[in-house]
Formats: sequence, structure tokens, C-alpha cells
Amino acid sequence: MKAMVLAAGQGTRLHPLTERIPKALVPVAGRPMIEYSLLLLKRYGIRDIIINLHHLGDQIESYLGDGAQLGLQITYSKEPELLDTGGGLLKAKPFLQGATFIVINTDVLIDLSLSELIEFHTKNTKKGAAATLVLRPDPLADQYGSMDIDSGGRIHRFLQARIASTLSVPTTKLMFTGVQVLEPRVFDYMKPDDRVRKFSTTKDTYPRMLLHQERLFGFRFDGFWQDVGTASRIKEAEESLEAGKATLHYL
Repeated sequence: MKAMVLAAGQGTRLHPLTERIPKALVPVAGRPMIEYSLLLLKRYGIRDIIINLHHLGDQIESYLGDGAQLGLQITYSKEPELLDTGGGLLKAKPFLQGATFIVINTDVLIDLSLSELIEFHTKNTKKGAAATLVLRPDPLADQYGSMDIDSGGRIHRFLQARIASTLSVPTTKLMFTGVQVLEPRVFDYMKPDDRVRKFSTTKDTYPRMLLHQERLFGFRFDGFWQDVGTASRIKEAEESLEAGKATLHYL
């Protein structure tokens, strides 16, 4: 299985630090934040990885090289203009389109079992699953963008898009963690002219898929997860790890 790590962002929430170094290389508990996503993938035997680059991307490429030092094979997708998650994914289509693949954000720490996630997704591909997003409960879910899943994990609402025929089904409101497993047909919902424009998977592609009756699933995760996109959240993560309140099994 191949994977993509999204690392092209400008890291504006971490200014002025990210004026000098890319967000992916900002240290968290002694290591660049991108290493957490890479080591998680490696722990589960996923070593063929593409990383998209934009802001100060040459520093990321210089630091990681071809990935051999970490036991990985790393390819780079360079974006002269920032393409957001959807545009970045579409640009990497030639690398990813052959089979099921994983996409992970750079700026999250998560103590997730990828084997359980992949097993859940594989089981649901028999029900037509096109994508499985790792979701978590959060009282601020609506603020960051929420979705509703039923007891079997099927997503019935994604932001403002909803499966109209299932309004009476009991659901649970959750929010996205930044980890997802995708089937190549996700690219069928990206228009040909999308290749040259900036667009979002969560705001554009997934709602479009849901409205076309594609089956999207949510894998509920209740373990340790921390966004590290701001200085205060990096501090929270470091304090949790140092105090032993959280562990990352793949380190």
C-alpha cells in the first residue's frame, strides 16, 4: 500500500517560526513533526510514500532525501502554487491511482492502529466503500467541521452534504482527524480542470461524492490525537507525552 503525507501548507498559524522553516520540520518533542506520520506508516509496513511540497519545500526534501535513512522510499510532488488537499492529491494521482492508499496530514499526532483502520476499510469495500475517514468525538466538532455516522460507520452527513433518504437514521456527530484511506475512484470526483486549481477534499470532493451516493465511512477513534498546527497545541502535545498522559506506540 502507498501513502501520501500532506506537507505543502504555509504554516501561517505558526508564524513567525514558519517564515524560516517549513511547518513539517517544526520540532515537536525533539523531532520534526512530519516524522510522526512517517514513522506511523513505517510501523505498518507502508514505506512507499509521496510528500507534496510548496512552502520552503526544498528544506523538507533536503532533510528527508529519498527516505532511506528512515527505511522508506520517498517521492516528492512539488507544487509551484499551493493546491490545497484536493489539488495536491490530484497532482499525485499517477503515484497513487493503482490501488487503495492512505493520506495523512503532517500536523497531527495520533496513536492509531493502521491495521485496524485498514481492516475496517477493507470490510466495508464489500459494501461499496470509496473512502474511510478516521473521526473522533469533540465538543467543538461543529466549529471545525463535523460529520454524522450511523452505528455501522457509514457517513450520512459531511459538512452540509447529506444523504437525503436516511434522515431518520440515528447518527453520531464526529470530526475529522486528518487520516483517511481512499480507493482510486476518489479521482473520478475530481473534474479534469481541477488539475490546475486549488480545491479541498473535505469541502469539495467528499461532499460531492456523498451527493452522488458514494459510500463514505467513518472509523471512530477515541485514543490520543493532537493537532500540532499552533505553538500552544505543540506545547500541549509535548506536555502530554512528557507526563506520560499519552503515548505513541510506533516510536
